[in-house]
Amino acid sequence: MPAQVTFEPPSYTEEKFALYSRYQQEIHHEAWERQPSGFKRFLVHSPLAREAIEYPSGRPDHLPAEYGTYHQLYRLDGKLVAFGVIDVLPRCVLSVYFMWEKEWEKFSLGKLSVLREAALVREMHEAGVMGMKYLYMGEYFAHPLFRERTKSILAILVTGFYVHSCRKMLYKGDYAPSYLVDPEDYSWAPLETCRPLLDKYHYACFSHPERSLDTPATSPDPTPEIPLEVLQNVRHVIQTATERGEVVAPVADWVVWQPQHARGTVLSMIDALGEKVAQEVLFDLSSL
Repeated sequence: MPAQVTFEPPSYTEEKFALYSRYQQEIHHEAWERQPSGFKRFLVHSPLAREAIEYPSGRPDHLPAEYGTYHQLYRLDGKLVAFGVIDVLPRCVLSVYFMWEKEWEKFSLGKLSVLREAALVREMHEAGVMGMKYLYMGEYFAHPLFRERTKSILAILVTGFYVHSCRKMLYKGDYAPSYLVDPEDYSWAPLETCRPLLDKYHYACFSHPERSLDTPATSPDPTPEIPLEVLQNVRHVIQTATERGEVVAPVADWVVWQPQHARGTVLSMIDALGEKVAQEVLFDLSSL
């Protein structure tokens, strides 16, 4: 059986979960994922509503019928060797996550998936979905000048945030030609000219290198102080999918036992939401 790439709505299967667990352990060297709940929360459950895609001359069979989240499966001789999670949106395809079997690592399946997803954008555009022209990888920069300056280009790969000191993000520089947006005037600079500045400075300005800084311009914001009575009324989920629903507990009990960076993250979230709103929502702190 030849290689196959297929679409399907997001779902849990033991085959997908096993691949995800091996990927986390063998590629990222993280703890073995033993419970399907984390997989479902991360890669199956989606807030996107399904909505029909209008193709002026009819939908080609290989293109999605609806906007929403999909699993894109890569099989070889019937075996699942990789799969990606993508969001098909009115103006773009968003590449959410991709994983593969370690035995196929040398074939750079991640790059293959980018080519396949970029082809999907182009095929949908050529089938009449005229607004479809972007492939985003991860979170992305969406300043209005970006779309204005790229409106004449048919298909654009936007790799999202680039953190030069993060090893997991360096692969984004493998795609050429690559450009980084300037943090001050939003012009584009070739990655090759940006790297020396990023190696040298804490803050790098590509259009005006003389404005680059060796150290942060300001000190980090102090951790906000939240009254104990508020923390006792802010709740977080400690167990899901029980017969009685979700089990919750006061954030006050959680904060006491956590390291400083985790406490600071939660207190900053509460401060940003405001005490009233924070007491009306449930926090999921499982990833901290």
